[in-house]
Amino acid sequence: MERQVAVIGGGAAGMTAAIQAAGEGAAVTVYERNDRVGKKILSTGNGRCNFSNEAMGAEFYHGSGKALADGVLSAFGVAQTKDFFSSLGMRIRERDGYLYPASDQASTVLDLLRYELDRRQIAVHTEAAVQTLSFEQGRNQFWTGCHGKEAYYDAVILCCGGKAAPNTGSDGSGFRLAKRFGHRIVRPVPALAALVCKEPFYKQVTGVRCDAELTLLAAGKEAGRERGELQLTDYGLSGIPAFQICRTAGYALLDKKPVTVRVSFLPDFDEGACSAFFRQRLAAHGEDEMDVFLTGIVNKKINRLLMKLSGIRESERAKDVPAAAFERLQKMYLGLETAVVGTNGFDRAQVCAGGVDCGEVTEHLMSKKQPGLYFAGEILDIDGLCGGYNLQWAWSSGTVAGKAAAGDVR
Repeated sequence: MERQVAVIGGGAAGMTAAIQAAGEGAAVTVYERNDRVGKKILSTGNGRCNFSNEAMGAEFYHGSGKALADGVLSAFGVAQTKDFFSSLGMRIRERDGYLYPASDQASTVLDLLRYELDRRQIAVHTEAAVQTLSFEQGRNQFWTGCHGKEAYYDAVILCCGGKAAPNTGSDGSGFRLAKRFGHRIVRPVPALAALVCKEPFYKQVTGVRCDAELTLLAAGKEAGRERGELQLTDYGLSGIPAFQICRTAGYALLDKKPVTVRVSFLPDFDEGACSAFFRQRLAAHGEDEMDVFLTGIVNKKINRLLMKLSGIRESERAKDVPAAAFERLQKMYLGLETAVVGTNGFDRAQVCAGGVDCGEVTEHLMSKKQPGLYFAGEILDIDGLCGGYNLQWAWSSGTVAGKAAAGDVR
C-alpha cells in the first residue's frame, strides 16, 4: 500500500518535497494557503530567479543548523539541482557563479515545478490553510483538518516558510504547528531586509547607489562587515551589503543593544591613503570651491551631504577650509556612523531568520520529538546569504525530507 504523505506549504521547498516523495512511490497531497502554489518564487532575483550558486557550502548559511545544512547540501547540492531542473526541461545560465533560468524568468522555474506536480498526479489543494494537525496513536497516523474535511497521513512535511513576505503565505503558521509537537522556535527576525536608520538626512541622498563597505557595531563591538552596492533610501540603508547584516542587527536590537553602522564610501582607502589623496587634491585644486573640488570622488549627493555634516560650505574654497573641518570630512568618507533603529520588517524581508531549532531534527530532517513529522525550507532555523542560497536550501531540504518521508527514513 502506498504511503500517504501530506506536504503543508506549496512553496519552493514544498513543491520539491512533494515531487521527490512522489518519485519514491508515495501518494502525496499538498496543502497551500494561497490561491496558487509557488507565489514567492515569482519575486526572487528581481523576477529572474537566482535559483542557486556555484559557490556553495554551510559557510554561506546562518542559524542553529549549519552542521545540518552541510549534510543536507552534500546529499543534494548544486550539481544535483542543475540536473533536476535540466530534467524538467530548463536551460540554465550562469553569471559569475550565480545560476538563473536561461529565460531570465522566475515563472519558468515555477511553471516547470507545477507541470511536474501534475505529471506525477500529486493532489494540490489551494486556499487550504491547515490549522489543525495531530498524531493519533491508535491509527499510527497524522490527522489534519482543513475546511471541514479530515484526512489521515503516514507522514507530514511542514514547508510553511517562516514569517517573511506574509503576502506570499509565510505568516508563521508553521511555527504554531511545530510547537504543537513540542518544538522550540528560535526567535524569528527579518533577514535580507533593509535597515531603518535614525538620522533625518537620508532624504537628501535617496536613490543613490554606490560601492560601500558597511561595518555593523552592536553595543560598540564589530558584529559584521559587508561590501557591495549600497542603496540609500529615504529611511536608511538598502542593497545587498545591508541585507547581509540585517539578521545580526535584528537580533542585537531584540536584545536591546545599541546598533550602529559605519559606512565607508571609500572602501579601498585606509586613513593614510585617504589623507594622501586629499593632500594631493588640495595641491592641485585648492583654488576650487568645495562643490567643484569634491566632484568625481563619489556621487555628488553624498559629497554635498558630507560637506554639510562637516560644517563646510559648498562655495568655500578648498584651501580655506579649516583643518579640523577637513579632517571631519575625511573621516566621514571613511566611516559615516548611523544609528539603526529597526529593519524593514517581515513584510519587506526576503527571508526570515530563526525558526524550528535544528537540534531537534535528524539528518533526514525528521522531528526528534514526533517520528513521521519532517521539515523543509525556511521553517527551519537556517537562512542563507543573498545569491541563490535560500532557494538552494529549499531544493536541498525539500529533496531530503521528501525522500525520507516517502521511505519513512528515521
